[in-house]
Amino acid sequence: MQPGLSVIVHGPDPQGRLGELLDSLSAQPFAESEVIVAAVGDWARQQAERRAAEDSRMVVLPLPEGTSDGVARAAGAARATGRWLHFVHAKDGLPAGALRIVADRTTELGDSADVLVVDHVRSTWQNSGAPGGDGRFLARVGRRAVPLADSPQLLRMTPVLGNRVMRADFWRSPDVHADIAGEDVLDDEAYTALAVLLHAGAIASVDQVAYEIRDLREQSLPPVAPAQRYAVIDRYERLHRLLDGRDGRDAPDGPKSVLYDVMVRDLLRTFARGGMPEPVAREFFRRASRAAVRRRPSHHQRPAGLDGIRHSLLEEDAYTKYRAFQAANQKRREVRSVVAAGRRQVGAKLRDHRYRRALSEPVDAELAVFSAYWDRGVACNPAAIAAKLTELAPHIHPVWVVSRHKAALLPPGTDHIVAGTRRYWDVMARAKYLVNNVNFPNSVVKRPDAIHLQTHHGTPLKRMGLDQLDFPAASKGLDFEALLARIDKWDYSVSANSHSTRMWERAYPSRYTPLDYGYPRNDVFYSATAADVRAIRDRLGIAPGRRAVLYAPTHRDYEAGWTPRLDLASLADRLGEDTVLLVRGHYFYGGAASPLAGLRRSGRVIDVSSYDPVEDLSLAADALVTDYSSIMFDYANLNRPIVIYADDWETYAKTRGVYFDLTAEAPGHVARTQEELAAVFESEAWRDEASLKSLTAFRRRFCEFDDGRAAERVVRRVFLGESEESLPPVVPVDERTPAPAPSEATA
Repeated sequence: MQPGLSVIVHGPDPQGRLGELLDSLSAQPFAESEVIVAAVGDWARQQAERRAAEDSRMVVLPLPEGTSDGVARAAGAARATGRWLHFVHAKDGLPAGALRIVADRTTELGDSADVLVVDHVRSTWQNSGAPGGDGRFLARVGRRAVPLADSPQLLRMTPVLGNRVMRADFWRSPDVHADIAGEDVLDDEAYTALAVLLHAGAIASVDQVAYEIRDLREQSLPPVAPAQRYAVIDRYERLHRLLDGRDGRDAPDGPKSVLYDVMVRDLLRTFARGGMPEPVAREFFRRASRAAVRRRPSHHQRPAGLDGIRHSLLEEDAYTKYRAFQAANQKRREVRSVVAAGRRQVGAKLRDHRYRRALSEPVDAELAVFSAYWDRGVACNPAAIAAKLTELAPHIHPVWVVSRHKAALLPPGTDHIVAGTRRYWDVMARAKYLVNNVNFPNSVVKRPDAIHLQTHHGTPLKRMGLDQLDFPAASKGLDFEALLARIDKWDYSVSANSHSTRMWERAYPSRYTPLDYGYPRNDVFYSATAADVRAIRDRLGIAPGRRAVLYAPTHRDYEAGWTPRLDLASLADRLGEDTVLLVRGHYFYGGAASPLAGLRRSGRVIDVSSYDPVEDLSLAADALVTDYSSIMFDYANLNRPIVIYADDWETYAKTRGVYFDLTAEAPGHVARTQEELAAVFESEAWRDEASLKSLTAFRRRFCEFDDGRAAERVVRRVFLGESEESLPPVVPVDERTPAPAPSEATA
């Protein structure tokens, strides 16, 4: 049967990237696809053949060392049999789920479009997974297949073939093939990427990340020859001729105008960043000026500001003036930088003066500052304590520290301060109580009569604090002396179990008092009613009677970005129509583009990565699937099944460091592969007697102090000054009644 999609991986193995790419493809099982590896050179061939031996979808096409990208691309396309072609350079990547996203969309399109454009992320040696910036163009197109004349802004998308998927018949059509197969453009990927949009009768989009551009460090690449600089100008001359031949209209906002903008911007960027020798730079500028004048549409308006000046000087062929303009701008930036640095120094001195003055004023015994997750907002243990404080000690006024971009998301009426502002330093200086689930900045002074309460935000499986000294992948340059200085400000440290208390004392050695009271955020697991559970599931869109499985993986210190480690669509298919997967990414990646958006349409996979509070998700779920996230310790309070997906346990334990062997002391069944995970649910083992036995032992160990009254104990002890003996005693684990499970909460 003809495959729906051919993924054509082409090129050598640059800096060892090919193996990662092929492994990611193998981890994305999809039967109606094929992978053609146009492997350039022996090393790339060996890498490909080793993976192809384990993946029947892979076909290896060996090519001689030195084969160019264009030739390798063409060879792969000639071998491909799929209805759609997706070109992937060997240095680049495909995020988890990308294959499914592309395959589903191309199947849906059929022959109604010639090109499918997708969003991408960009990675360098310094950072990984940065948004590519093309999402705004894709969002305007929506789900329609449109001619380029209706969405000319698509020409502004990053010109690589990886974010364009072509219908095979369109790619091989005489007009397209004749245009992109010539020796003068065969290796010009940017030309090809733009040309296919100009040729296309209809263009569709998918507003999801389905490609990763991995930029190699410039200093690791061969130097650029003058001819390659001039070829950039020739590229746009040819594209304009192609556009003239297809559609000569000169609309103000049409493809010709947009292509002109793209050309001028690219030429100016190449000139500014090219580092060309003086003779080459002069010649490049002269040729670029002629192209800018010759190809300028009659209705075109120059941009305002500095960009407009650059355009004007280019069209005038004013090379000397342009160089002077560049020098002036550079000088202006240098002066601005010096002034800004001076202002920062003055501002810091002024802030320090105001802060010191505020520190000399009496402490306000009725003022409490709360923060969570580095000023993310009202959340976690601090939020539960603040709520109980309002109930038991309403005379104490809570103020939340929040970052500027999170302030609008606070609950209505929340008094807050933005870090770094004048009021922030005043409140921080005067508040008697400072509550955080991480640490306050080093600059916050610990007053003798102020109380710092550290609530933490999880039970430690992974190594923390000073225990990270032997794990550089985890500590990542952490200043341990500064960490100890922050720890020395703690007066109290909240703990959910004896394990945590011991680990905190080892990882954070100081004179604080441990509070073995339980985690306040977990109180809701004992106070929530059946009506609460039903209401949460209704908000999430979980139909009555459906099984909800919460999948909540944790951060990997050896990975730069978060992507699901499971093929979620396949897992959802295995679990059946009556199961809903709630998928939550780690909060470290809250700002990253989610690769899960395309799966929402099925209604059986719901991306809850941005949903707060996480406790609601636990209450809504019939079972939890996690790897090494501390959510397992909290969820165990509900006495509901937990399945551990430990596909990389050895790697995680070695790179991050752990306090115990989770695979030997798990709260339920442990799966090492997706097949094993699916089998756990298909066989009903997820809730069998062995699973219950493991969960019971786990709860007794790690839910030791969580009984629903943790926040009350904290408020009475810390804020009201009550004695330890007067606090509500902890109810033994076996005597507690957690919130009803969804199956028990039916109306």
